[in-house]
Amino acid sequence: MQEAIMLFFLNIANPVLDFLANIASAVGEQTFVIAVILYVFYNYDKKKGFALFTSVLFAVLGMGILKAIVRAPRPFQVLQSIDGKRLETATGYSFPSGHTTTGAAFYTALALTFKKRPLSILCAVMMALVGLSRLYLGVHWPIDVFAGLLLGVAISFVVSHYLNALYDDKQKRIRLSIWIGTLSFIAGTITAILLNLGLIDEVAFTDLMKVFALGGGGYLGFALENVKVNFVVQEKRSKQILRYVIGLIGILLFMGAKAIIPESLYAVGAFMRYTLVGFWATGLYPLIGKNLRLFAGSR
Repeated sequence: MQEAIMLFFLNIANPVLDFLANIASAVGEQTFVIAVILYVFYNYDKKKGFALFTSVLFAVLGMGILKAIVRAPRPFQVLQSIDGKRLETATGYSFPSGHTTTGAAFYTALALTFKKRPLSILCAVMMALVGLSRLYLGVHWPIDVFAGLLLGVAISFVVSHYLNALYDDKQKRIRLSIWIGTLSFIAGTITAILLNLGLIDEVAFTDLMKVFALGGGGYLGFALENVKVNFVVQEKRSKQILRYVIGLIGILLFMGAKAIIPESLYAVGAFMRYTLVGFWATGLYPLIGKNLRLFAGSR
């Protein structure tokens, strides 16, 4: 059955659908998702930005653990007729689909956070398109996509249910951020060292290590921002755009620093980059930006 579905997508393939599938896949990738969450956090509503970040992170963490346990091969590795497209995004094992999990968690959280019917319909369409694009591109089996949808939606609902009351208590919010950030940082550090020593499966654990790093940096950054900055999102539109663009450029620079890291430190280097991405976005940049008058602290 799964092979028949994969062959169906192979038979309808054409340049136009290739283009559309690449776009649909891109809106379920980390760069796009981070960019949207960053805008919400800086310029719309910090609580909503925190909720989006937490939903996506927990879903992707669960996905990474499942990938490391199941270690299923991808369709293009099993079926000779499928070459696979957009292979640079097909990292790690196949089950469950990382793009679908990320997209399902992000768009579900977006719908639950803003509670606007037109947006909810759009979010449902977007997560379906992300999943279908991974089938069309030949990088995931149908069961991978189904599991990713289920995992992403379920975790977003659970996180949304418990997060609102927790966030409103500042001290609990800070303690939660410190605990999750510290545990993620420790787990990521251990995983990166084991990867660099060649003691664990690179395919299974590299992406999971990056999630730990992003979570560690991001949550410790949240704690720092709450204690030292506590900025307000209300600001002149020109200043909002400027602080968002500078923050995004910083993230892209950290992510692009891969080129200057020695190959011998590939895992530790990746851990450092993703930790800095999270810490910069949620804590370090707002702290620097406060001194530059890009972020105004609440009274």
